[in-house]
Amino acid sequence: MSQRLRILHLITTLGPGGAEAMLAKLIAATPDFAHGVISLDRQTDMEHAVRQAGAMVTILGLSSPLTFPSRLLRLRRAATAFRPDLIHSWLWHADLAATGLRLALRPRLPLVWSLRCSGMELMHYRLSTRLVLSALAPLSRLPEVVIANSEAGLQWHLARGYRPRRTLVIPNGFDLESFRPDPAARARLLTALNWPEETILVGLIARVDPMKDHATFFAALARTAEPVRAVLIGRGTDTLAIPPDLRSRLAALGQRSDVSALLPGLDILCLSSRFGEGFPNVLGEAMACAVPCIATDVGDCARVLGPAGIVVPPGDAFALAEAITALATDPARRRALGQAGRERVETLFSLRTIADTYRTLWRDLTKASCGPA
Repeated sequence: MSQRLRILHLITTLGPGGAEAMLAKLIAATPDFAHGVISLDRQTDMEHAVRQAGAMVTILGLSSPLTFPSRLLRLRRAATAFRPDLIHSWLWHADLAATGLRLALRPRLPLVWSLRCSGMELMHYRLSTRLVLSALAPLSRLPEVVIANSEAGLQWHLARGYRPRRTLVIPNGFDLESFRPDPAARARLLTALNWPEETILVGLIARVDPMKDHATFFAALARTAEPVRAVLIGRGTDTLAIPPDLRSRLAALGQRSDVSALLPGLDILCLSSRFGEGFPNVLGEAMACAVPCIATDVGDCARVLGPAGIVVPPGDAFALAEAITALATDPARRRALGQAGRERVETLFSLRTIADTYRTLWRDLTKASCGPA
């Protein structure tokens, strides 16, 4: 049996985000490769999932970009010990670190960057993040391939000066066994919330972040009426200030590890993001569970949903409320959109199909390189 190719993944964080979740899924779906993961910062929310998927994990523990020079030796040692055939980086800070690491290890070692966002309003984030993005644009010809998980994300980076030699758009993939319809989930969720059976359960699954725009969701929910009620899931949602008039109609559950069990219990999934999305994982997960989706027109949301969901303008609470009310009062349409969403994920976004795309790319790039490190 031939030796497995060794893929070293550098990622900015192993916090509870979409890139981190996709990395864990991809590693689990490609056991025919040996995977190592080096995470730059201190967050470890996804570390267990990545280890369970089969990867060796190193946490550098950076507290800020200023501490990066002190961790360079450890980064190089961890990478050298893994002996990668290819470096695949995820998120901007990791793209920059991986580019320097490739030069330190072997200049012809294949390098892949992954772009995971689009249309970012950078004023909401640290100066260091803006500086890293500025540095990446002139370096973008160095990777063999720059992958984006959305067409919108690729075009946004090109507009900011990226000039890759080769680009690919590879959408996120979804495990259709982990995320699937569950007729009993709704009753379980209503019982846990102590809400009546006639409730229309609307979910917003998103961490608290300026891009997710919880304020517009609250404003939209306030324009709806009973029996519409909402569930918030995601890091920081349990500490959000809930408007007094919504407290009886909204449950904030915080970060949860059982999203795949909770999601099929929703009647409607909302994504109220104002900017920044590429391919939101939660849309694919909800579609796989046959939950109808309403999303703002950011990133590739409209492309992902196609005819299987409703798209509204970002920041428009009135349009979002109208869409929620329209679905809440039309159970037949909810069922039709849910079924169409499940079929769309099966056809276009199954994890098996997406993993095969990565397999082919990794093998082609390592064949073209000068051999193992």
